Amino acid sequence: MNITAQDEIAEYVAAVREALAGLPGATRDELLEDLPEHLAEVRAEGGGSLIDRLGPPESYAAELRATAGFVGGFPDPPRGKWVTPAEVRATLMPFVTKADIKIGPLIGYGKASDFLVLLRPAWWVLRGYLVAMALAMMLDNSTGNPGLLPRVGGSDIIALILLAGCIAGSILLGKRGLRLSMWPRYALYSATTVLVIFGLAGFTTADTTVRDPGYNGVSYDTNPYGNIQDLFVYDQQGRLVENARIFDQDGEPLQIGSDFCTDDSTGETWHTRNMGYPYCPQDAPFGPSPSPSAAAPSAAAPSSSAVTPAPTSTTGR
Repeated sequence: MNITAQDEIAEYVAAVREALAGLPGATRDELLEDLPEHLAEVRAEGGGSLIDRLGPPESYAAELRATAGFVGGFPDPPRGKWVTPAEVRATLMPFVTKADIKIGPLIGYGKASDFLVLLRPAWWVLRGYLVAMALAMMLDNSTGNPGLLPRVGGSDIIALILLAGCIAGSILLGKRGLRLSMWPRYALYSATTVLVIFGLAGFTTADTTVRDPGYNGVSYDTNPYGNIQDLFVYDQQGRLVENARIFDQDGEPLQIGSDFCTDDSTGETWHTRNMGYPYCPQDAPFGPSPSPSAAAPSAAAPSSSAVTPAPTSTTGR
């Protein structure tokens, strides 16, 4: 016990003694006989000063009167609102110790913790890798898959430098972490828990990507005729056939396209009156149907220069 703790206990005992001044001297001495040892135990548990743990000396003296009944015994510190880590550890340690001893022989060791101690270097390396991946995700805003290396801006060199630095720092922290005090150790355990959750989430995402890669950017049109607006039928001579009807092998008429026509120059739209294809003959890709008057020209009449005069016969006289 250091001098500061001794002084604190002596001051607290003196204040309690003064608060009990109205009691007979023998009774007061009996109540305070073992108080320094009790305060030393409370002080050794940590968690704040004696006033923080037990309250003011005057209140503690009043509680001592009521609970001890002037026959010895000391009231325990009031239970806090929150469960302290020490209380949680005291509750769980018996179960952990029992499991440690039971599991150890199953893996060839006296205790399972002996095997876990051997895995510390591997965990230090894995912790550095997870820290590097977390930093890369925070520093790189790209939405693509970073891969298995902590790439920043897609650079492999930066990824290797970041990975090496984080692993080295994790190993140094692992060696010094065994000598950390209570609160820094709790902070390290909390950060480790966050890294484990981050690692499990990343592993789950990678596993899902491998098992179900999907087809990013690929689409298939199940109806190859979905963009058809009109049909134009031509005969063997390349002439447009108007009001043509098209049927399938079962005699069912095909209904393809839209029976509305649009004038490209004015934007005017109207409903066609054609009962067959094409709906809009003026939009034929190879020109409109030839009119009946556009018949093939007849053979030209022979010119006068090509006419051979009939021979004349002469008769002698």
